[in-house]
Parts: sequence; structure tokens; C-alpha cells
Amino acid sequence: MFSSIWQDIKGYFSHGNMLTRIILVNLGGFLMLLLASLLLRPFGDGSMYSDFSHSLMIGADWRHNLTHPWVFITHMFLHEGFWHLLWNMLGLYWFGRIVGDLLGDRRVLPMYLLSGLAGGIVYFLMANIGSGMVFGGFALGASAAFMGILVVAGVTAPDYLIGLPLLGDVRLKFIVLFFLVLDLVGISQGSNTGGSFGHLGGAGMGLLIASQLRNGNDMTAPLNRMWDAIASFFENLFSPKRPKPKMAYRNPDLKKQTVGKATRSSGRRAASTPEDLSHQEQIDAILDKIKLTGYESLSATEKEFLFNASNK
Repeated sequence: MFSSIWQDIKGYFSHGNMLTRIILVNLGGFLMLLLASLLLRPFGDGSMYSDFSHSLMIGADWRHNLTHPWVFITHMFLHEGFWHLLWNMLGLYWFGRIVGDLLGDRRVLPMYLLSGLAGGIVYFLMANIGSGMVFGGFALGASAAFMGILVVAGVTAPDYLIGLPLLGDVRLKFIVLFFLVLDLVGISQGSNTGGSFGHLGGAGMGLLIASQLRNGNDMTAPLNRMWDAIASFFENLFSPKRPKPKMAYRNPDLKKQTVGKATRSSGRRAASTPEDLSHQEQIDAILDKIKLTGYESLSATEKEFLFNASNK
């Protein structure tokens, strides 16, 4: 059963769109932390799990981020709470499809990464310069990346209708406004202050990406070129090298010149007397003549000589 599930997951990842792959990676990150919690929490009063999980999260301490530079990427693919994961993935699925359909599947991952990175940086900055606010020591989750994609969708298609339970069809711009107000309320009330600032950072990056796209500047293009270069490098590294096709140029008069030279050569050989040519040279001359002008062009003497040579 587990083998079948794993094969299905690999199939979804290989053949699905970029949004499907991002969701699967987030699900993998959640399961990894869940398994680590089950295995490590019983030891050292939970400190072993904390050390492991914090090594993948972005922190408020610059020393932590400097010694763990990968956290600027890994933190946006991790969730510890099931409901946190569920709502982020549902929102990402609903609004990420709009972005993929309208702007192209290749732009989804760069938007996700840029928005998540912006959210992490804003969280880090506000945790160090903010006063009178409560910030957690570490941050994780795809919320900032989701907010960036949500804002891109809202700016690109503000009047796009979304069917919501109990509310019916709602224009996308009002959904974006609702989430932004929700974060502002969270900051004012001091609930999840660091997360709310991170969400707004992701939303700001989404607004920047969408506005630049309208001006003809695609901020996702450099990342896509980088992915293509990396993929091409590994493809050339592990795939067998095939010989490159060689171009051959032929002179149309060359064949005529060669035939003429061969004919004159074979004519000289055939005209030579047996005393001038060895037995093998006479055979070669006759075979050259057959190759160029056919068997019927041989004289009776040449045919007889070739017949006798073949019977020896």
C-alpha cells in the first residue's frame, strides 16, 4: 500500500503543475516535522526537537540567520500546525490557479519564493526594530508566500468572481482587502505580530511583482533562467554524451573529376601489357573498369582473363 502511495505522489509531482509541486513540498515539510517531533521530543525535554526545527526556521536573531542561511528558503515550506497548513494550502490552491492560468505556470514558483523571502525579511527587521510589540523568536509557514500570490491575483484580475459558502460570488479585490485588514487588526491587537508583519511583507512583494509585470518588467524571469541553467547543467552532467552531427560539403564537380581520373587510370592499366602489370594489378584494373563502366564494357580478352583468375 505504501509503495503504491509513494508511486502516486511521484506521479503527481512529475506530471502536475508547479502549484501541485509546491503543495506537495509543503506537505512533505509538515510530515517531516511531525515525524521529528515524535522521535525527538521524548529526549532532552524536547530540546533536541527544538534545535532541529529551529535550524530550518528564520529567526529574529541575526546570528542564527547568518549561520543558517538556508532558513530564508526552508522556513516558507514548513508548518507545525495542521490547520495552519490546511488553510495556507487551500488558499494557495484557490488563488494560485488564477495566477497560473492568467500569467503562466512558470511564474508561480518565483512569485512564491520572492513573496516568502520578503515576508521573512520584514519579520526579521520588525523583530529587531519594533518596540512595544511581541515577536516570536522564530517564524515559519507559507502565509507570506500565499499573500504575495493572492495580491498578484487580485491586481491582475480584481473583478474575478470567487464562489464562497454562504456569501455567494465575491470579487477577488474584496477578498484581498479582507486578508490585508485581518493582518492590520492582528498587528493592532498584538496577536501574532511577527506573522502579520511577514504577511504584509509578502503582500508588498506581490504588489511589486504585479505592478512591474504591468510595466513590462518580469521579476520572475531571472529565477526562471537560473532554474533552466541548473537543469541544463545536471542534464548534461548525467545524460550520455552524443556525438554532434558533422556537416559535409561536397563539390558537385568532384565526382566527375574522380570518375575521369579513375577511367583514365583504369584505361592505362587495361592498355598496359601483361609484362608491364602483375597478375593482381591486372585483376584490380579490370575490377575498376567494371565498377565505373559495367561488366559489358570489358573486352573478350579481359572477360577471359577474369574468368580464368576466378577459377584458380
